[in-house]
Amino acid sequence: MIFTSFNFLIFFPIVIIIFFLFPQKYRWHFLLFASYFFYINLKPVYALLLAGVTLITYIFTRLIDNPKFANHKKSLLVVNIILALLPLFFFKYYNFVNQSVFTFLDYMGIRWQLPQINFILPIGISFYTFMALGYSIDVYNEEIHAEKSFGIVALFLSFFPLVLSGPIERAPNMFPQFKGRLLFNYYKIIKGLQWILWGYFMKLVVADRIAIYVHAIFTNISNHNGKSLFVGTLLYPIQVYADLGGYSLIAIGCAKVMGIEVMQNFNRPFFATSMSEFWRRWHISLISWLTDYIYTPLAFNLRRYKIWGIVIALLLTFFLSGLWHGATITFMVWGTIQGIFLSIEALTNKRKKNFVKKYKLHQRGWYLFICSLFTYFLFAFSEIFGGATESVSQGFLVIKKIFTNFSGPIWYENPSMILISLSAIFILFFVELKTEYFPGKFSFFNNENWVVRFLSYGFLITIILLIGVFDGGQFIYFQF
Repeated sequence: MIFTSFNFLIFFPIVIIIFFLFPQKYRWHFLLFASYFFYINLKPVYALLLAGVTLITYIFTRLIDNPKFANHKKSLLVVNIILALLPLFFFKYYNFVNQSVFTFLDYMGIRWQLPQINFILPIGISFYTFMALGYSIDVYNEEIHAEKSFGIVALFLSFFPLVLSGPIERAPNMFPQFKGRLLFNYYKIIKGLQWILWGYFMKLVVADRIAIYVHAIFTNISNHNGKSLFVGTLLYPIQVYADLGGYSLIAIGCAKVMGIEVMQNFNRPFFATSMSEFWRRWHISLISWLTDYIYTPLAFNLRRYKIWGIVIALLLTFFLSGLWHGATITFMVWGTIQGIFLSIEALTNKRKKNFVKKYKLHQRGWYLFICSLFTYFLFAFSEIFGGATESVSQGFLVIKKIFTNFSGPIWYENPSMILISLSAIFILFFVELKTEYFPGKFSFFNNENWVVRFLSYGFLITIILLIGVFDGGQFIYFQF
């Protein structure tokens, strides 16, 4: 059961009705039941895996928080992290490590290989594992006490809006809400439904429409010229943004309807004027997690190296980010590229700030536009290795063709496909532009005039029903 399925459109309203009919103090119990019912409907056996990670997290956080084991906190945390990571490593990285070891041994003239085992990656495992690890580390750092209720911990890791693709939430935010008064709130319900509707537009109309073109380009690289590959490269980041951003809005909106506040996951990233700002706006929950639990400890321990310590911390953090996204060389290259971009910014940041301040460039619209465009091009270039292609060789072939074979027309299957995709992108960027620079003007969903509001709802629903792609498959980030 995924958000774009017909089953979910039946499941969610029923859950909401029953949720508010339940006595307030038992609502989190019902949410736990509904969350496991939701996850079991994906693949029942993997619910046992989720329950196992939950049990490990619960037991070890209680031990870490127990004064009797104060002298063994660090050891308990290490064991906790290893046990929580084992399922993720086994399902996601086993074959990659196996193949890498075999390739190395074959190069050395030694014939030996572990058995090849092909597993379907449990959906959401990367996300709920990071949530579990974050909670354990927070308890270790005494930022939160270990939760005594196993059910609350289980709900935190299985909460159905977040379990598949995040946002990667934190226990200090979610625990008090689950244990608090989850009341019916008309304004939260309206806001949540608005986010859900816009999320469906981003996914079904923008992401899945673009995916038709992008998929046709990157699954047949050898038969396309550089111009078509360049267009596909520019479109792919929008596809990923609309896909994960759409999922995030649906997830956040579902939680909002129930009165639960979930952290923002995207903040109009394509208006960023630098890569560092871009990563403060893109997949915020993942980047904040990596910042708090990977980058900050690394940078602190490497502080004696000054700016170079920051560079090393950035490179390592984004290499791990690439590894988190996928057990492939392409994602490692992608993460390394991002680390290099951010390291260059860190090394030149002081000079850039002085230059911008001297000529007051931060007040020039043309300068901000060029910076945003340049940042977008950098990210789009990195995405050639960040999911657009399946191998490093394919990625370099794309780059080579863009620079050496740019002649010829841009490929398209039919004009209507291009027109529909461009119209969807225009609507998306119009709303993003309005929200970024004119937040108080041209209001649609929140207009004081009820006629404008309902016309806006009707227009968007009509667009989704008419040109939405309802057989476009699952969300991109389910593979992570």
